[in-house]
Amino acid sequence: MEKRTLGKRHPASTGIIYGVDNYSLLNSQHTYQAQGMTEERLDFGRVLPIFVLVLVDVLGLTIVLPLLHLYAAAFNANAFQIGLVAAAFPLAQLIGVPFMGALSDRYGRKPLLLISQITTYLSFVMLGLAGSLEIVILSRVIDGLFGANIATAQAALSDITSEKTRTQALGLTGAAFGIGFILGPLIAFAALEFRDSLAIPAFIAASYSLLSIILTLVFFKETLPREQRKPSLERLNSGPLLIAQMIRRPNVNLLLILMFAQQFIFFGFESLLGLFTLSRLGMLGQGNAIVFIVVGVILVTVQGRMIGSWSRKYGDEKLIQAALVLLATGLLLIAIIPEQPHPLYVRQIVERELRTQTTSSTEAIIGDISITLPNDENNGFVGIGLLLIAVVPLSIGAGLVRPSLNSLMTKQVEAHEYGSVLSVSTAFVSMANATAPLVGGLIFQQHGASSPFLLGGVAMTILSISSIIIVRFTNFSTI
Repeated sequence: MEKRTLGKRHPASTGIIYGVDNYSLLNSQHTYQAQGMTEERLDFGRVLPIFVLVLVDVLGLTIVLPLLHLYAAAFNANAFQIGLVAAAFPLAQLIGVPFMGALSDRYGRKPLLLISQITTYLSFVMLGLAGSLEIVILSRVIDGLFGANIATAQAALSDITSEKTRTQALGLTGAAFGIGFILGPLIAFAALEFRDSLAIPAFIAASYSLLSIILTLVFFKETLPREQRKPSLERLNSGPLLIAQMIRRPNVNLLLILMFAQQFIFFGFESLLGLFTLSRLGMLGQGNAIVFIVVGVILVTVQGRMIGSWSRKYGDEKLIQAALVLLATGLLLIAIIPEQPHPLYVRQIVERELRTQTTSSTEAIIGDISITLPNDENNGFVGIGLLLIAVVPLSIGAGLVRPSLNSLMTKQVEAHEYGSVLSVSTAFVSMANATAPLVGGLIFQQHGASSPFLLGGVAMTILSISSIIIVRFTNFSTI
């Protein structure tokens, strides 16, 4: 009698049989093709609850983020102390988030998501009740150490998606950020208009965090079954040790370097754009808010609608290369924007407004930055028009690069390591966010307004060329 070997299911598949004999394989060919086609589409029924959770969490964050320097200024903080408030969260994330991600690989996503959300809620309550600068800083440190909400949600999305749909799912977390960065500041400033108290935005952010806790308890279903979790006998590394472990992993280390480098350059653009548009175009906060709303709308469109079909058609590697080229193009376009204030600019009005404004977070880190306002004799549309053109490739590139890099990283590790690799990726982003304003601000101060964007564009061009070489000579095989 012929001996048949029963096939077993591959853990990443949804019914495709491996290890069967030739007869079974031929007879199941049409089933395989049909199942492959169904795997091409994202299951929004499973993804939607996680997307809503991320959106609610991001709303809480983006309500508080634009006001952090005001919380510090309320306690008469000096420039260094304001910078410390801004840097406390990303620096704490560098230590805490990788360890939280590793814990989610061992104990499941839901418990760690709840711990992260509860500590975020408590940090916002602390911020609202803060009676000293030390409590403000402590609230940001606590949120940074334990607030692994987004990295854990990304790991949960990776658990329930296939390699074909993962980039689209991770893009939705970026879309949630885009929506949050449009709505959050509006909610914050509306609250301040209603009542001139910084405690109100903090308590509103806390209410969003409380809502996210309730949503997780009621609607979130565990995405990492016990049998797929990291073995309990395997040692859990702390944050720095886990980062060192991932850096030693082939392929993952290259992607982490790309993640840090592109975020360092892009966040430098974000943190300095307000100072640049002031010196070149005479724009104040209201004008910059419009620019960031345009950026947010493009990000939401790319990450919510376009990235899924593009990733399935072209693959993550090509999306990363295209994103870096687009980012380089946008930065170089900004660098050549001429000094031409917008048509409504009046220098005396801007000077009067500046006297009432507090120090920006970038200036807080490196000290006051000398700004020379443009004359109001050359007003026109060229400068503002070129800025709006430049933010289009910048926004598209930003919408593509992080989801594609994170998706490709998850394909280099086992399923029970998704939380670890994504949390390390988050830590690298936080490290870039903590250091980019320092370096970019110093370049701005020493070499002029265009210098950070010109150097950033050149650096991003080098990154895009490097990514082509890396992809050509590196086999990003999936586990």
